[in-house]
Amino acid sequence: MARWVLRNGIYCGGIEHKMGIHGNSTCQMVLEDAVGTMVGAPNKGLAAMFVMMNAARLGVGNQSLGLTEVAYQNALAYAKDRIQMRSLSGVKAKDKPADPIIVHPDVRKMLLTAKAYAEGGRALSIYCTMMLDKELHHPDEKVRKDAGEMVALLTPIVKAFLTDNGHIATNACMQVFGGHGFIKEWGMEQFVRDNRINMIYEGTNTIQSLDLLGRKILGNNGASLKKFGKLIGALVAEEGVNEKMAEFINPLALLADQMTKFTTELGFKGFQNPDEVGAAAVDYLRVAGHLVFGYFWARMAQVVAGRNCGRQHRQVLCRQAADRTLLLRQALPRNRDADAHQRSGSKVLMDTDAALA
Repeated sequence: MARWVLRNGIYCGGIEHKMGIHGNSTCQMVLEDAVGTMVGAPNKGLAAMFVMMNAARLGVGNQSLGLTEVAYQNALAYAKDRIQMRSLSGVKAKDKPADPIIVHPDVRKMLLTAKAYAEGGRALSIYCTMMLDKELHHPDEKVRKDAGEMVALLTPIVKAFLTDNGHIATNACMQVFGGHGFIKEWGMEQFVRDNRINMIYEGTNTIQSLDLLGRKILGNNGASLKKFGKLIGALVAEEGVNEKMAEFINPLALLADQMTKFTTELGFKGFQNPDEVGAAAVDYLRVAGHLVFGYFWARMAQVVAGRNCGRQHRQVLCRQAADRTLLLRQALPRNRDADAHQRSGSKVLMDTDAALA
């Protein structure tokens, strides 16, 4: 007697054609009278899904970190090799018909920005890895709880700040190549395309901003943020009188002060009108990201300043600190701009229905 086995009613309806990540197929799945099977306990699926989602958000941040690094390495090599015109301050490569483009200030700014974002991103990712290890394996329950709280606070920053930075860095590094960067042969345009999805999936960066400000900070009256603030305060107190650390500690202290005022003002506004939180959240996350990076850059500089090593090694370490100094100085005016955007409020955004008709 013949036996027929009916396949479940789920099938692929078509492959999507995407802007980037072409090595990973994305498809439409069609379910027609498909049979589902309960996995786990009823009504616990969303909580289980967010365990996966939060891990994926950390992974997506690291995906952009990798793209930032590979774009920087390619752009650096190209800038040292490509010759074009002479330096504005005089001939640098006397044996060549023109100077390599790395002598030009704007090229150096783009390279140093990408390098600083890569170094800050690595420090943040390593710190989150340490906190995850403590959350999962430390014998002290309080340490496990505090570490988990810190990871929860930093996860939206890892996801959104690192992917936004990846967008800035990959575009800047493609710009270093000039017209060559727009040509597929050089590979730089792929880094830009591949990074673009990281700002969208596993929760868009706006969702991450709302999660950071609404849930992780205002949701517990700033308790988690204050714990990170204590780390900054301890570093400022320890190194505040060290002249070698001034270029890191002073901007960090200013950023921390801005963040405190920013958070307090938003808390009052958001209590009266939740749209104020939505209007300011993205700018807020950028300020928070620069504060977190500023702390880790200062910690790295602290290692350099206290390193007991030979002169040559110290010079190398000090050169590595230059990009962080640059970005810290850039962060202050940018964060003042973000603060100004926040103070403009939600009214101009929400009272414009006629303009959007």
